[in-house]
Amino acid sequence: MLLHRLTRTAGATAAVLALSVSLAACGDDGDAKDTDSGSAPSSDSGMTSDAPSDDAGDTEGAAAQTFGPGCSAIPTSGAGSFDGMVKDPVATAASNNPLLSTLVTAVTSIDGLADTLNGAAALTVFAPYNDAFAAIPEKDLNGMVMEGKEKGQDSALYKVLAHHVLGANDDPTAVVGDQETLAGDQLTIEGDAESGMTVSDGTVTAQVLCGNIPTANATVYVIDKVLTGVK
Repeated sequence: MLLHRLTRTAGATAAVLALSVSLAACGDDGDAKDTDSGSAPSSDSGMTSDAPSDDAGDTEGAAAQTFGPGCSAIPTSGAGSFDGMVKDPVATAASNNPLLSTLVTAVTSIDGLADTLNGAAALTVFAPYNDAFAAIPEKDLNGMVMEGKEKGQDSALYKVLAHHVLGANDDPTAVVGDQETLAGDQLTIEGDAESGMTVSDGTVTAQVLCGNIPTANATVYVIDKVLTGVK
């Protein structure tokens, strides 16, 4: 069982991301873990903006280590900001960030997944932002979420989510190369913080929009596509 694999890897390791809101029909019935992420606003494509935003004051430390053309779209204050996310475990941190709100419904549709993810010792999460899900027909996405509620870790959704997660907390240097995911397959990460970074599963290649975002137990790389894991 993949859930057993998650708890074996890196102590309490888990699978995936966090999602909510722009799933239309399904968005209202996905209860977000520990936060009201279902009501978080959806992104208006802000991840294409210029260089990272280094806030003055207490957010500067967390923001300083991030990179990518979309970092300036991250909220500059509150729980969804760099400084706010670093205080929370990854599922909670992502659910507080409105740019990742489409993800919460998927995670919370699988019973216990958010708890497992928050309890993991160390993770790296490649998190598709809201607009990445626009490429998936709404009917198909809603169907995956409903199947996740019914089948849990045996669902296709669970496998897709686990396909976006590594069982170690990797910075931009450590993450480069061929990496095994918690779904048991492989991602190839290329590039660096200066020139840009891509993540590929052999079928889909995503750009890192904002990378090296720290949370209490994981490093998050926001990406512009959903990695399907389908060869």
